[in-house]
Amino acid sequence: MKSRHAALVPALLAATLLSGCGAVGRLKNVGKAPEMSAAEVPVAPRTEASLGNNLAATRAAQAQAAAGAGEDAPRGASLFRTGAGAFFHDQRASRIGDIVTIRINIADSATVDNSTTRTRNGSESGGIAALLGLESKIPSILPGNPDPANLVDTNSSSSSVGAGNTSRSEQINMTIAATVVDVLDNGNLLIRGRQEVRVNYELRELVVTGVIRPEDIARDNSIRHSQIADARISYGGRGQLTDAQQARWGQQIYDALFPF
Repeated sequence: MKSRHAALVPALLAATLLSGCGAVGRLKNVGKAPEMSAAEVPVAPRTEASLGNNLAATRAAQAQAAAGAGEDAPRGASLFRTGAGAFFHDQRASRIGDIVTIRINIADSATVDNSTTRTRNGSESGGIAALLGLESKIPSILPGNPDPANLVDTNSSSSSVGAGNTSRSEQINMTIAATVVDVLDNGNLLIRGRQEVRVNYELRELVVTGVIRPEDIARDNSIRHSQIADARISYGGRGQLTDAQQARWGQQIYDALFPF
């Protein structure tokens, strides 16, 4: 008994230490608003090509020299470079670093009802009325002086009833600006957008990533979330309200380990 208690004490201490790590982190944030993530480095080409090949080569050389000297690389200033503002140029996102507006309008609802009823009955009976006179030996072999004509008589019955109901409703209406981080070989655009809003002591975070087709981008440089392939949309937050909605760590451990 002592050995069992001796093995249990280290396990309890380890669990207490692990849970204490999270408690210490929460104690450090008492009375403080959640910290916002650091802004990511904007994705954009260092130089923008111009219609003049000589000018583009000169700017590339200047960019390399400035990078080697630790200075900021000069950016193109020609009005005729690719992507510059123009009356007849398509201003929709098409290159790395361009910005596209994502319109998220999720209004999903689903209800699933199912019920199952199973019933099974079975019975078995068997005996030996005559078997070349060998049936007379059965009472001397088996205990209880059985009747050879009624050796087996069994019956069974089982039934089960199950019912389930699932109801889910989600509604999200918001807009976020995403950046083109890569142009795939087939022309599709890989986008990534992140938005954080902090109100008092609660931080809301929206993250959108996926692949879009340039043809699906509307004239106002926006695209619906349903047109994003391999979309990953995360909407959540952290702060005092989120902590209040979480079960205590002891209850979470109890729910994970309790087998009944």
